[in-house]
Amino acid sequence: METRLDPWGAVHVEDYTKLFEEFGISSFDDILPYLAEPHRYMRRRIIFGHRNYNAVLAAMRSGRPFAVMSGFMPTGKAHFGHMMVMNEIIWHQQQGGDAFAAVADMEAHSVRGISWKRCRELGIEEYILSLIALGFQPKENSHIYFQSENLDVRDLAFELGIEANFSEVSAIYGFSGETCISHMESVMVQSADILHPQLAKYGGPKPVVIPVGADQDPHIKLTRDLARRMRRFLVERRGGYISVRGKAAGQELMKAAESALLGTGLGEVKRYEEHIDLTDLRLREGQSIDDAQQEIEELIISLETEHGEYGFIPPASTYHRFMTGLTGGKMSSSKPESYIALTEDPKEAAGKILRAITGGRQSLAEQKKLGGEPERCSIYEFLLFHLSEDDRELLELELECRSGRRMCGTCKKDVAERIERFLHDHQQAREAARERLPEFGIRL
Repeated sequence: METRLDPWGAVHVEDYTKLFEEFGISSFDDILPYLAEPHRYMRRRIIFGHRNYNAVLAAMRSGRPFAVMSGFMPTGKAHFGHMMVMNEIIWHQQQGGDAFAAVADMEAHSVRGISWKRCRELGIEEYILSLIALGFQPKENSHIYFQSENLDVRDLAFELGIEANFSEVSAIYGFSGETCISHMESVMVQSADILHPQLAKYGGPKPVVIPVGADQDPHIKLTRDLARRMRRFLVERRGGYISVRGKAAGQELMKAAESALLGTGLGEVKRYEEHIDLTDLRLREGQSIDDAQQEIEELIISLETEHGEYGFIPPASTYHRFMTGLTGGKMSSSKPESYIALTEDPKEAAGKILRAITGGRQSLAEQKKLGGEPERCSIYEFLLFHLSEDDRELLELELECRSGRRMCGTCKKDVAERIERFLHDHQQAREAARERLPEFGIRL
């Protein structure tokens, strides 16, 4: 059966490998060997796929600017599933990236009918405090904001709307004649969230990664398309030469591009009415044609921005697995019994763990004989995703489970104790974060 990714629906993906073929998502396994100290989500294949993360990796390794951006729709309690995105933002910030975290109040207001006041309360109390408590830092290039208060985002959303049309967004999101206009506008706002780290105010065009669950891929694909449509040139490799294709660039820009290409000395420059070709390439020592294309791309982006254009680079993305809910299926904000909130009473959370569905067998005898199935166990996932940094410990626990030497009761008790300790410490850190809100420009 075909998988449908719906940003506003309940999606549970049974076979993530299908997403590589059905949606063109690339395996993160290709990236992993090039990361010196990958996050545990990467090591453990919780982050399983990406789009164009190579550009972010290249910037990260060379010390060039890059950014990370993601957001949270304030409709309810922040839980351990949301914490995955928070941790991914923080990790990229620690690698030197500019960091952007949005509270998607315009989306929550238009799609879920949450009042503006409630959006603000939830945004601060559930998401922002936990993000700071987990380690988000108030550096020069870090930004926490509400969509409704960010004029850069709102103005860019208006501009992006010129490049999108109703039939397109309806096909992507399943909009009908009953869908309110504000819901449709919120789509453009989310695309603006993703692209605005590349505005001149924030340092100009750069690789930007968006860490999300696979259900958010429609937003990523649309925004990548919009980024290309906002460009005035398309740099393509055609056989043994490089072609710079003008897209309503105008004669002034075409002339400037021709002059800039002549200055590279990379080959013979031939200008036509709507494109400029670089032929008879003269590559520098150690330079490949891919390197030359990247050099030309960066040159053209710089040229576009100098002439008042955006020069957007299509955003990259990473995709993480969904956490299994305590009652089975996806952990979802709309099902309180399926998750543990980051603000939940630690003892009550421990009790939820003790009552949760596991990957164990029907009886003790069957468990000892057949072993458990940790890949189907919400309790094991809490260790895998959040509560154990030690890969060797996890391997030993998995082997004990599969062999039938470890019983579900033992595992539940262990994880319940860890959850209780984690939440106690995290909630203390949240109170300390409350005092730091002004450092992030957040007013109560």
